[in-house]
Amino acid sequence: MAVTLSPSDMSRVGRMVWQNESGGTVEGLVAWNRGEAFPSLGIGHFIWYPAGKKGPFDESFPRLVQRLVKGGVKVPNWAQGPAPWQTREEMERDRERVQALRSLLGEPAALRVQTEFLIERLEASLPKMLATLGSNTKAKEQVKRRFEALTGSVPGCFALIDYVNFKGEGVLQSERYKGEGWGLLQVLVGMKGETVADFSQSAQRVLRRRVENSPKSRGEARWLPGWLARVQRYVP
Repeated sequence: MAVTLSPSDMSRVGRMVWQNESGGTVEGLVAWNRGEAFPSLGIGHFIWYPAGKKGPFDESFPRLVQRLVKGGVKVPNWAQGPAPWQTREEMERDRERVQALRSLLGEPAALRVQTEFLIERLEASLPKMLATLGSNTKAKEQVKRRFEALTGSVPGCFALIDYVNFKGEGVLQSERYKGEGWGLLQVLVGMKGETVADFSQSAQRVLRRRVENSPKSRGEARWLPGWLARVQRYVP
C-alpha cells in the first residue's frame, strides 16, 4: 500500500529517523559501530559491506546510492561499489572520503531521497510480511489492519519507518535467534491494540526476547537500553 505524507511531514519524519539513529548529527551520517563488520551510512544507517564480505543483515546502502544517482545527486564512483574499507580503523584514517560522504548525505536533495527510500522500503514490507504468514488468514488480517492504522498518522508512520529500517521486516530466516525473529512483522503480530503506544510496547517485548535468545558471545545486552529508549520515543 502507498504511504501518503505531505512534503513537510516527509521532511519531519526523515529528521525524526535521523535523530533516532544518530542524534541528528552530521558526524552520525557515516559510522562504524564497534563489534560490527560493516559501516552504516545516512539518516537510516544503511548497511554497506566491505569488498568480499557479506553478512546476515540486509545491505541497503548500495540500493540507496542507485536512488541518489537516479535522483540527480552526484555520487563519487568509489561510493558506487562495495565499501572501500575492510576495518573500522581503516575507515577512521580515511578522513577525506568519510567527510565527502557526510557532506553528500547531508545535502537537502540527498536527505529528501533518503526519506523517500525509507518510505519505499516500508511500502514494500507489507506484501513481504503477508507472504511470510502463508495461509494464516487471521494473522494476515491483523497485520494488515495494524499496519494501515499506524500509517494513518505521522507518529505511526514514523514508528513503522524507523523500526523496519532499524530491525528489518522480520521475514529473513537468517535474522532469527532460536527460530524467533525481531523485525517489524514480529512487532505487529505481538501488538495488543492498534495504537502507537501498543506498537512501542510490542517492540520492547520483541527486543528483550531477541537479547534473551542471542548468543552470549555477542554481548547484545549492552545494546538493549539504547534499543528500548529508541522505540519508547515512538510515543508522542
